[in-house]
Amino acid sequence: MTLPLAPQLNREYIVSQLEALLSIPSPSGYCMDIMKHMEAETERLGYQLEKTPKGNGIITIPGEKSDQVIGISAHLDTLGAMVRSIKLNGMIRFTPVGGYAMHTVEGEYCLIHTRDGRKYAGTVLSTKASVHVFSDARDWKREEANMEIRIDELVKTKADTEGLGISAGDFISWEPRTRILPNGFIKSRHLDDKASVAALLGFMEWLKREGRTPSRTLKLILSTYEEVGHGSSNIPADITEMIAVDMGALGDDLSATEQDVSICAKDSSGPYDYQMTSRLIELAKREKLAYAVDIYPHYGSDASAALRGGSNIRAALIGPGVHASHGMERTHVDAIAGTAALLLAYVIE
Repeated sequence: MTLPLAPQLNREYIVSQLEALLSIPSPSGYCMDIMKHMEAETERLGYQLEKTPKGNGIITIPGEKSDQVIGISAHLDTLGAMVRSIKLNGMIRFTPVGGYAMHTVEGEYCLIHTRDGRKYAGTVLSTKASVHVFSDARDWKREEANMEIRIDELVKTKADTEGLGISAGDFISWEPRTRILPNGFIKSRHLDDKASVAALLGFMEWLKREGRTPSRTLKLILSTYEEVGHGSSNIPADITEMIAVDMGALGDDLSATEQDVSICAKDSSGPYDYQMTSRLIELAKREKLAYAVDIYPHYGSDASAALRGGSNIRAALIGPGVHASHGMERTHVDAIAGTAALLLAYVIE
């Protein structure tokens, strides 16, 4: 194997796929369109995506040894919301999908997706949205009961909004506001975890382009409910090792940056496998990757869900460093390519 791997990856392909992924709304439980994109791109690369009853995707890549299977997961689902109710004045009260601080979506543009396929634009606002009107607008607590969505349609009553076909249970997606900068920075909502999915696509593109076979059979798992805690709670029984690829948390006493591959030694679910984590650190050094080992105190992954679901596996967690997670996120193409390179180093012995 020629070293290092990172420069061999097709960065233009990775970034173009990330941009496409970010443009497709996919809050947890509403991943049909983005799964269609992944199905088509997987087939174009020469692989096949199998869908599970739950809605996850599994891509099997045969290895030199088929008796040992490595699972690699990344999640397609993102934060979002659902219509909780329609107010008398036609505004929408919403309920969060995923765990974010309410102030991070104030002022955000959004789309309401009706069950019959219509889409309506809107904006998230506080119920006391103007300092010119409400004396306590600045101090008004940003919590679910105090937030609403203003629909960009001529609605003044609950009946007006219902007349648009909007009802409780309709999904709401946030505008990603993606910006890809010439210096390699990428800022957008939903880099958690579409940056990791782009890394997996770059990983697959390299394997196919170079005609390489992994040492062990791989099952790439694309989960669709990670943000609500049960994305990969059930995985194929033949998987013995699992690497969750998810965004690396930054800030406080954590040492990773947006250009680093973050290797998580422990999150809220406990320590990750010692041997796997040690091997990933060793390979990151060998590949001369920018990396950091960190502890994520307020974090869980698809590997956590698999372990809690009863899977008898060893598990590890890596991913590109992402600043301001569950808010206005930012990463760097170096971190995404580095993540793909570390995965390749791990599966090709």
